[in-house]
Amino acid sequence: MQEPEADLELLERAARHAGQIALGFWRNDMRSWDKADDAGPVSEADLAVNDMLRDMLTAARPDYGWLSEESEADPSRLDARHCFIIDPIDGTRAFIAGQEGFSHSLAVTDGEKIVAAVVHLPARNTTYSAHANGPALRNGQPIAPSDTGIDGATVLTYRAVSDPGHWRDGQVPPFRREFRPSLAWRLCLAAEGKFDAAVSLRLAWEWDIAAGSLIAERAGAAVTDRHGDRMRFNGPRAMVDGLIVAGPRLHGQILSGLRR
Repeated sequence: MQEPEADLELLERAARHAGQIALGFWRNDMRSWDKADDAGPVSEADLAVNDMLRDMLTAARPDYGWLSEESEADPSRLDARHCFIIDPIDGTRAFIAGQEGFSHSLAVTDGEKIVAAVVHLPARNTTYSAHANGPALRNGQPIAPSDTGIDGATVLTYRAVSDPGHWRDGQVPPFRREFRPSLAWRLCLAAEGKFDAAVSLRLAWEWDIAAGSLIAERAGAAVTDRHGDRMRFNGPRAMVDGLIVAGPRLHGQILSGLRR
């Protein structure tokens, strides 16, 4: 059995290769199109990165399952103790638009838990990483969330979260709302305290949040779904019911303010 440290080293190597491929397409002519069922855009770069990652990672760990946004569902992953959970390019719209805020999100599970994780932003030369037995790092340096309370907190989320219908007695907390295109990056930004929290009240695909959830947890943030429950991964639906990622004090204040 591989240790999380060894899996993390593998993910870091793979993420660097992914970045090289992505930057070869970025801000150059490339094909992109919309997926069926309003599932968002995809580009030839997404597929090229996905193919490389699958070849590299499954060759190194042939007994691991595979779950990726850009691969056909493989139910055999549910029988594997370990599984790769991958978003080849998170923030594809930003990538296609030539913006820097896209990332590669790579994670490994042990059962329902994430044990190794990398979020790599090649255009920003930034890599977040963690494994289950060590600290969360940004470019090799330890990170930690903020210790702020909800008054004046800066929360990475989308506009609809400010709808009074989501909050007890219609009282929207006095936080400032910001947005970044990659959900994986949002979790990492909350983990390092550049923003105070990342919140989503929508169902989230596992590949968008698997890596960032471990990085935030190992940084010292409280990481749960929208109901305050522990996230579980490599499930049949491959979805988590929302997310709240913040320092423990702010996390508790957000959770207690939500209508549930």
